[in-house]
Amino acid sequence: MSRSPSLPDRPRLDLDPDMSEEERLSALREHFADVTEVHAKLSSQLEAAHERRDELKDEVDQTERENEALKTSSLYIATVEEIDEETQEAVVKQHGNNQEVLTDVSRRMGEELQAGDRVAVNDSFSVQSILASETDARAQAMEVDESPAVEYADIGGIDEQVREVREAVEEPLVNPEKFDTVGIDPPSGVLLHGPPGTGKTMLAKAVANETDATFIKMAGSELVRKFIGEGSRLVRDLFELASEREPAIIFIDEIDAIAAKRTESKTSGDAEVQRTMMQLLSEMDGFEARGNIRIIAATNRFDMLDRAILRPGRFDRLIEVPEPDAEGRERIFEIHTEQMNIADDVTFADLAEETAGYSGAEIASVATEAGMFAIRDGRTEVRKQDFVEALEKIEADDGGEFVPSAGHATYHY
Repeated sequence: MSRSPSLPDRPRLDLDPDMSEEERLSALREHFADVTEVHAKLSSQLEAAHERRDELKDEVDQTERENEALKTSSLYIATVEEIDEETQEAVVKQHGNNQEVLTDVSRRMGEELQAGDRVAVNDSFSVQSILASETDARAQAMEVDESPAVEYADIGGIDEQVREVREAVEEPLVNPEKFDTVGIDPPSGVLLHGPPGTGKTMLAKAVANETDATFIKMAGSELVRKFIGEGSRLVRDLFELASEREPAIIFIDEIDAIAAKRTESKTSGDAEVQRTMMQLLSEMDGFEARGNIRIIAATNRFDMLDRAILRPGRFDRLIEVPEPDAEGRERIFEIHTEQMNIADDVTFADLAEETAGYSGAEIASVATEAGMFAIRDGRTEVRKQDFVEALEKIEADDGGEFVPSAGHATYHY
């Protein structure tokens, strides 16, 4: 606990009766100077006390808000099915369990509510607030690219994986009659797994581009929402949006965020994640009737996935996307230097040998860093020494582990 600052001593004025007028005047001047100095010190301490008071007031307000938030019960997402303006009653349908309840609403809220509105309700199904349009799941969490600007030629080092994905995703969209002729159903889903930066996202975008399909991308972490039942709602919106935009490809990145192995945990957060996963499984089970819609998922943690999501009929193709071999790394260097003026002394085969264990994203950053060295020297040609210095710089970061520097471009894989 901080100790209050001590107050300065109050100046005293002692005047000798035998003093002359000049001496008295000099003593008064000294006393006035002392009083002025004490006043300045007291003013400074008072100002500091006011600042400290404001800081403590802000801390108290913050603590009170946190305390109120902790005491507030969880809210649930529901949809207004019907509303009776005369009786001020509404039929709301809670997301997750699809339970319909007739509840009273306040007159003020009843004037604003309309059928179809999304609302937050408490344990008693009392409407607490109307969710604004900006909280809509589609506008908030779904990224839609009508035509991703990625081609198969932009991806190097994973030719076998490209072939498998094209068979499982592109062919059913472009040539569905082939499967009808043979008498088989196409794979219902493709799961890409492997280390970060190996090209999983680029592969999904390339398929969408080659098929002219709408590309709908969502991270699994975005399906973990604040309100109970909201994650399930997002999953339904995801597939509904795909139905409206077909042919479409749904790409769920970081699927391990909602499809991890189930545990015995009783926390509300874990229960909500499991509800979201069950909704995803339900949507995937009805996948055959969804027309020209294909689903691709990706994860860096294949070992964490629940067995239910991996069984045949949901993800029929499990495709590992590994780090590229020497030939693949050479091809990736060629791809990321196509627009660069490369000197004759640069040999991509040698660079591929020097970058064993590097992912495609890391190799892209090596090429970018080499170009930065050329720019610093005022050259337009990128030489072998630039690549050598780029490798040394990247390997030196964080004790030899690859960590992109601030000068690197950002590549989405």
